Amino acid sequence: MANKMEDRKVLSGSPRIKKVSFLGRVSAVISQHFQQVFTSFSELWKTPIATLMTVFVLGLALSLPSVFNVLYKNAERVTGQWDGASEISLFLNKDISEPRVQVLINKLALYNDIDSVTYISRHQALEEFKEMSSFSKALNYLDENPLPAVLVVVPTKDAMTSAGSKLLVAKLQREQGIDLVRVDLDWIEKLQAILELLVDIVIAIAALLLISVLLIVSNTIRLNILNHRDEIEVLKLVGATNSFIQRPYLYAGAWYGLLGGTIAWLLTVAMVIWLQSGVMSLMGLYQLQFEISLLNFKEVATLLGIATALGFVASYISVKQYLVKIEPK
Repeated sequence: MANKMEDRKVLSGSPRIKKVSFLGRVSAVISQHFQQVFTSFSELWKTPIATLMTVFVLGLALSLPSVFNVLYKNAERVTGQWDGASEISLFLNKDISEPRVQVLINKLALYNDIDSVTYISRHQALEEFKEMSSFSKALNYLDENPLPAVLVVVPTKDAMTSAGSKLLVAKLQREQGIDLVRVDLDWIEKLQAILELLVDIVIAIAALLLISVLLIVSNTIRLNILNHRDEIEVLKLVGATNSFIQRPYLYAGAWYGLLGGTIAWLLTVAMVIWLQSGVMSLMGLYQLQFEISLLNFKEVATLLGIATALGFVASYISVKQYLVKIEPK
């Protein structure tokens, strides 16, 4: 009886196990994750030279698709300006009368795909030709003005595409009094074909470079796992779960990707700034007002997000392939 009383006293005096609330468990897990995120970042800089070399290689690989994206985006803007600057010249019959020209102008003004119509008379055309050429004195000896009157048609914005201009030209060719319809769209079509080919090339190069990023990060994480083999074995011996051991390596891969993406963004900006003076000089030759467009916030966020995701996926592949195979002896 005395022994039972003593047992009761011992039991009543023993500390009670407190139940942790759900919010407490969630808070602990989040705190643990944050700790491992920052710990994995500090672990990278224990070998700064190797980390910097890896990050710069990733940045170079990611910067090429980024630079190509900027070049393609600006090339589209340039072709858009050229499309907008394209005009359709209507060379009229020499024997057309002025009243008939006015009727034709009024009719063209009713077209939904024509923005404006400018009339250049035969006399105005001759004077402009004299000013632009070195044959002004020779032209004074001509008995008759050889130049026809011209209507300069500016299409609307919707009709400034290659297909829209072709449709408009087909309609104008059916109008009476027009001898020749002239619009130079061949070079625009060739340029658009080149841009489409460039897009295919960029996609292929980007795919190869993204695969190279996966391989670089995966191999780097694999080396880290092998270098910490003894530490991993000890952690498993003391009962650490696989997820607890894996997380620092997964976060390290994500850090590699994020840092590589940041380097790629900086390299892209530097490359565009370096090319800006040459591009501006080229645009000046074509009398175009143009300013190079850099990566916007959405594009930068996309670049960093893709880079971080690639690093995470690459580290996940290495972790699943190598870390789970390590078992304490």
